[in-house]
Formats: sequence, C-alpha cells, structure tokens
Amino acid sequence: MPVHKSGPSIIRLHDTDNVVVATRRLAEGENIGEAVTLSVIPSGHKIAMRPIRESEAVLKYGQVIGYASRDIAAGEQVHLQNLAMLDSAVSHEFAIDGGPTPLLPESERRTFKGYLRSTGLVGTRNYIGIITSVNCSATVAKAVADYFKTNGFGNYANVDGVVALTHGTGCAIPTNTEGFTYLRRTLNGYARNPNFAAILMIGLGCETNQISHLVKAFELEEGPRLRTMTIQGLGGTRKTIEEAVGIIQELLPEIDAANRTEQPLSGIKLALQCGGSDGYSGITANPALGYAADLLVKNGGTAVLSETPEIYGAEHLLTRRAATPEIAVKLMARIDWWRNYTEKNGAELNNNPSHGNKEGGLTTILEKSLGAVAKGGSMPLMAVYEYAEPITEPGFVFMDTPGYDPVAVTGQVAGGCNLIVFTTGRGSVSGFKPAPCIKVATNNEMYEHMSEDMDINCGGIIDGSDSIQAAGERIFEKIIAIASGDRTLSEGYNYGDLEFVPWQIGAVT
Repeated sequence: MPVHKSGPSIIRLHDTDNVVVATRRLAEGENIGEAVTLSVIPSGHKIAMRPIRESEAVLKYGQVIGYASRDIAAGEQVHLQNLAMLDSAVSHEFAIDGGPTPLLPESERRTFKGYLRSTGLVGTRNYIGIITSVNCSATVAKAVADYFKTNGFGNYANVDGVVALTHGTGCAIPTNTEGFTYLRRTLNGYARNPNFAAILMIGLGCETNQISHLVKAFELEEGPRLRTMTIQGLGGTRKTIEEAVGIIQELLPEIDAANRTEQPLSGIKLALQCGGSDGYSGITANPALGYAADLLVKNGGTAVLSETPEIYGAEHLLTRRAATPEIAVKLMARIDWWRNYTEKNGAELNNNPSHGNKEGGLTTILEKSLGAVAKGGSMPLMAVYEYAEPITEPGFVFMDTPGYDPVAVTGQVAGGCNLIVFTTGRGSVSGFKPAPCIKVATNNEMYEHMSEDMDINCGGIIDGSDSIQAAGERIFEKIIAIASGDRTLSEGYNYGDLEFVPWQIGAVT
C-alpha cells in the first residue's frame, strides 16, 4: 500500500520519491514546500521536487517509473515532454513473501445470499445465456434476447434476463491455434458460469467452431439447462428464433423457482479491474480495492487480478508474493510471452498508457502498472492462469489477459468470476453481463460529474477526508450486498449486453 505524505496541495507516496502528485490544479508560481511550480500543473500530474538530471531515474511509489529524457528543474511538471520509458530492468525474487493464505477462523467468516448450483458453484445472478458459436448466428441470438427485452418475463421476477453472447469470430480460424483454443475455452467458461441458470447454444451449422465438438471436448452435459441448435438444422432464422423463444419460455418457471440461500464468501470469485485510469488510480481506488480484496480472501473468497501488459514493470512485486517458486516462474513465462507477442506484431508493451490515461497524469506503463498492481492487495499469489482457464484455487490469483478491459473481463468471467469491481479515474461505464460490475471512482471531480454511473467514490483519500482502509471496507461491504442481490448502477440501466469480447489472436484465413 502507498505511504501517503501529503501537503495541502501535493502527495508524496514514498520517502525516496523525487516527484510528487498534485492534489488539485496548481497555478504557476505556487509554493509547494520544497519547490515552486514553474507552470500550471493539472490535477493528478507529477512535479519534480528537486532537480533531476538527464537519464536519472524518476521515482514514484519508491519505484522507477522511467528516466529523465532531459534535465528537469525543481517545480517542473514531469510528463511526456521529459520522462522516457526504457525496457523494465527490475530484479525478480521468487516466493519471498509468499506462503499459505491467512484465513480467518470459519466462525468469523462472512456470508452472502447466492444461488447454489448443482455444480457446487454459487451464482450472484440468475440469467439465461445464449452462446453463439460463430458470428453468423449473432443476429438470431440478439433477436431472441430482444424478444424478452420487449415482452418481458411475465411474473417471473427471479429471472435477471436473457443475455446474447455474440462475437466476431468462430470460423475462418485454424483449429490448432491459440486463438481457437481461447475462443472455445471462453465459450465453455461462460456455459459453466454460475450466474447463468440455463444456456442455449446457437450456431449456423457449417462453421469451423462446431457446437457438437465444443460440447464433447469440454464434457458439457446437454439437458434441460443446456440446449443446442443450428439455424441450418432448423430451416432458417425465423424458425430458429421461434424455437429458441419457446425453449426459454418453457425454462422460465423452473429458473424463477431458484432461491437465494446463505453461502460462504468462498462462493465469490471477484474480478479486479481498472480502466480509464488517471494519476490518482494507484493512490486512491486501486489500493482501496486491494484492501477489499484482502478482506475477501481472508474470508475464503477468490480475487482475480489480470491484464498482463498492465503489470509489466511491477511483476517483481507479485513474484515476491508467490506461494511457491513455480507460481512465480509461470507468471514470468507469461511476461516473456507478451514480450515476444508484441515484438513480432511490431508493437511494444509501452504502447500503453492510453490517451485518456496520459491526460489524467500517467506517463509510462511502469507508472500505470505500479498503480494497477495495487488492486491485488497484499495476500500471497496462489496461482497463475492462462486466458479463460477455469479458476479453481481460492485466494489471490492472476489470469493472463490483454489490458483491453472488455477482453480482460471476458476472460475472467469465463474463468468463473461472478462479480466485478472496476476502478476508474476518467469514467469507464461498462456493464459486463452476467456478472454485476461495481464502479469505483478515483477522484471527487469525476465522481460528481458522472455520479449516475459510479457506485463508490474514493476521492476523499486525496484530501485526507477518507482513508484506504475505510474506503476498502466500504467496497467490501458493497461486494457482499451486490452479491446478495442489490443492484449496481449499471444494472439499474440494464447495461452490459455488448461487453462479451473473447480474445481474438492469430490469423483469420
């Protein structure tokens, strides 16, 4: 967790830092203690507190976030014009701070009200999912979901909705590639996610990604709660839509009869996410979410960090926390995979932060990663998963995903996550059905401007009116309440139908 040492207008995060963060917009010529600002400094941006020589390391959080690309004067803004990124050269120690997860005694662990499924998994929602095997069946799947959006479910109040999981692939893709593996693993994971009470798979019929092969390969059991069909087999789009609507209508009474019961927090798999980050993300909302994640893990739950490109340069903080050296080695293997992947595609891992991140005060991926890792709290790292793999190990774990939020969350939900907490400084607003998504604001200004979309505000940490612990406890209580049936603001608007984005990787032939 960052150590906050704040003046009236700045935050210094570590004793060794040679930059501080502005807590508000600073005018030129303002006295900030050890220096005077040489220009206007936007809120959330960095300021040099002493002269920094060209090529000297710039420190924030007590860690290197880049190197001065020219001499920087005390009081000068530190950003794109004078801060450069080099390849990360941090040293890695394995399993130094790891070990078993420190669980609370069972008698002290919290519970929530969830849907216990026959698989032993617990749902936080009670949706019906329509999984498409290929883009060619996407229109039909959306038409079925739209039918129930228009006509409703009658008296079946316990049914949360029908979600059409459409995507842009499923054919013209070699079956022996990572991309095909990821797609099928994702579809299987959504079919098994406990937030779905029933699944209907719809294909075209002639696609590469055959439903029958998918069902057989992943040992999915067809029956009342898993039905399959193809448009070609049923004789066209209209007939398929009618058949699908009829099947769902038959399922409604049984699905509606499901009741929430008291369940241990081990039934929660929480996806940890940040998007539209700013200079405050690693200071307020991310460490507060890390505190909440620690509480969940101590109560037997699972917290899942992801976005491998956004831990680059901070992975050494995770390898130290690995429960075993083997877990640390697996994490480093994913980092190496990303180095090779970006290089052969003519890109680099520092193709991040985004435009909005930079406007919010983040300069390099090292700086962004150090703030992003704070979402993971302080518990031992118990496992590392590849994209969309089933998450079976409780505690704090990591999943390899891209940094692009819809793709990352899709992998986490495919892995079994039934709830999401998403921190944002610029104002990300995605919904991610079937998993409810709690939005956490990093700063007061954005929260007040977008309060209709933000569930929790952590902006008070900046001025000292709030604390990481207090904000983390609020997030933890919100997790339990939302898992038990309270609605997020996104759910109140019925958002989240278009955020299913499986990772497309490899050649399309």
